[in-house]
Amino acid sequence: MTLVEHLAELRKRIVICVLVLVIGTLIGFFLYNIVLGFISHPYQVFARKHPNQVGFKGRLIYDGPLEGFATRLKVSAYLGVFFSSPVTLWEIWRFITPGLRRNERKYAISFVASAILLFSLGVTVSILVWPKALSWLIDIGGSNTTALFGPTEYVNLYIAAAAVFGVVFLFPVVLVALECIGLVTSTKLRKIRRPAIVGIALLACIATPSNDPFSFLAMALPLYIFYEVAIIIGRILKK
Repeated sequence: MTLVEHLAELRKRIVICVLVLVIGTLIGFFLYNIVLGFISHPYQVFARKHPNQVGFKGRLIYDGPLEGFATRLKVSAYLGVFFSSPVTLWEIWRFITPGLRRNERKYAISFVASAILLFSLGVTVSILVWPKALSWLIDIGGSNTTALFGPTEYVNLYIAAAAVFGVVFLFPVVLVALECIGLVTSTKLRKIRRPAIVGIALLACIATPSNDPFSFLAMALPLYIFYEVAIIIGRILKK
C-alpha cells in the first residue's frame, strides 16, 4: 500500500471507531440511572447502616442546576468508551496486522489478550474493594461530621479508581515484554526483589486515588504476585 492508501485506511478505521463511540454513548445515556444506581449502591448501604454519618439516606446531592446534566453526559461518555472498546480494539488490530509477520502476530495476540484480561481483573478488584474504601473514607472524617457527596466528585473518584487499578494491573505484561526484548532478565528481577517490593508498595501508595488502606493492599499484593509470576515466565522464556 502507498502512503495515501495507508492514510485512507486509517481514516476509515477512525470513522468506524468514532461512530461506534457515539452509538455507545447514546446507549449509555439511556442506561444512566441503572449505572449510577450501581455505582452509588455502596454509599446507600453504608447510609442504611450508619444513618448518623450520612445525610439524605445516601442519595447523591446536586449543588448546581447543570451538575445533573453534566454528570449524565460524563457517565454516558464513560459507558460509550466501554461499549465501543471491543470494536475499537478490533479496528486497531485490523490496521496493524497486515504489517506483522506470523510469529509477531502470535506474540501480539498473547500480549493483547493478557492485557485485556488483566485490565478487566484490575477494574473488578477496584469495584469489589470500593465499599470498604468508601466506608474508611467516611469513618476517617469522625463521628461529628455528616457525609453529603455530589455525583461529580463521587463518580470521578469511582471511575479514577477503576481506571488506575486496570492500568496498574498491566504491570506483568510490561515486565514480560521487557524480558522478551532482553532489557531485563528473570535473574536480574530475582536479585532486585527487595527493592522491587519497596517500589511496588510506593507505587500502590501513590496510585490509589482514594488513599485508603484497603485499596492499597488490594493493589500492592496482586502486584507482588504478578512480579513473581513474571520471574517464572522469564525463566520459561529463557529455556
